[in-house]
Formats: sequence, C-alpha cells, structure tokens
Amino acid sequence: MKMILLMRHAKAEPGVPGQKDFDRPLAERGSEDAGRMGRVLAKMGEVPDAIVSSPAARAKQTAEAAARAMKFGGAMLLEPALYDAPGEAWLTALRELPESTDTALVVAHSPGIDEAAALLTGAQTGAFDVPTGGLIAFHHPAECWNDLGSGAASLRWFLRPKQVERL
Repeated sequence: MKMILLMRHAKAEPGVPGQKDFDRPLAERGSEDAGRMGRVLAKMGEVPDAIVSSPAARAKQTAEAAARAMKFGGAMLLEPALYDAPGEAWLTALRELPESTDTALVVAHSPGIDEAAALLTGAQTGAFDVPTGGLIAFHHPAECWNDLGSGAASLRWFLRPKQVERL
C-alpha cells in the first residue's frame, strides 16, 4: 500500500509587471503556512520518503519550508512537468518514484491538485477544492508506483492551513 500526500503551494506574492508567473515567490503568510503544514506532518508521523515538487518558485519554496519543518532528510525532486499541469501529470510523477518509497509528497499547483485528487479517488472533477497550502492524504492499494491507477485510493484526511494555525 502506498501513502500519497498532495499539497498545493502556499500563498504567493501577487505578480508584478514584467515578472513571469513561474518566478512568483511565496508571501510571508505562505512561508508560515508551509512550515506549519510540515510540522503537522511530523506530529502525525507522516513524514514522506520522497518529495516531488514543481520547480516554480512558490511550489519549490513551499516544499522546502515544509521539508525543513518536518526535518525531512531525503532529496527533493523537481519535476518540470508539474508546472501548470493537469491531474494526470501528478499521477505520472508518482508512477516514476522508486519502489522503496512508501510515502510521497507532491507539491504543485491548482487546478492540477484538485484533478489529481479526483482521479485518485474516482470522484467527479470539482469534488476537491484545495486552498493554498492545503494538504490531502490518500492510501492507495498499489504495491508498486507503476501500478498506481485511478479510482482506487481512499481519502485519509484533508487539512487546510487555517485549521492548524496554532501549531
């Protein structure tokens, strides 16, 4: 069985004239939320074996802040295909993980996260509305990441940063 954690990047700074969307950094609140969500994962004993992130500044910074807060000791993989990607790209990134990985965290963007969650559970598109910094956990019965299919995962929990503000 595989544990899948999906996280939407935390709150980003608004774009400024001439700046590429890809380069938008986290806002101060976003940095705080990302760290808070990482601490929650650590407290729950859900520190992943692998982190895969979009290389866009706000997603990468979210993954890094969460990793620091949970004391993640592994390497973070940057997956260019996750930037502005549909849900299927999230599943593809998971399917490429080494089999030694039991729990994986993917950090990227909306609407891809909502689509990926719907694909994993077999829910209708639009069933999930993940806010910035939101984190969803699933169990999937696949023994191998290559066998990760749609509709077989079960939702374990869904956390929003505002739910865990006091940590």
